[in-house]
Amino acid sequence: MKKILGVMVLFLALPAFAQAPVGNAQAGKAKTSMCEGCHGVPGYRTAYPHVYRVPKIDGQQPVYIVNALQAYKSGARSHPTMQAIAQGQSDQDMADLAAFYSTLNQ
Repeated sequence: MKKILGVMVLFLALPAFAQAPVGNAQAGKAKTSMCEGCHGVPGYRTAYPHVYRVPKIDGQQPVYIVNALQAYKSGARSHPTMQAIAQGQSDQDMADLAAFYSTLNQ
């Protein structure tokens, strides 16, 4: 009984991991308006906060897109425009956008 109780206590002490939402590409397509202004323009460069080439996200792996958006939202990645956009995104929004962009060819 001691072993069983110990295992139960250990199991109950483990943190509950939330499952990431499954992305819906059709829903993601309807959420791209904030993305297309920069990421949808071939060869686009931005001048704020400095000049750099805006990466294409078509065909990118969903996990990469979600991780990047979460990093902007948390402040781990620092680009003012992307941080502001990511702040307005829910986990489901991020998953949907990632699902949509992963279906496109680069």
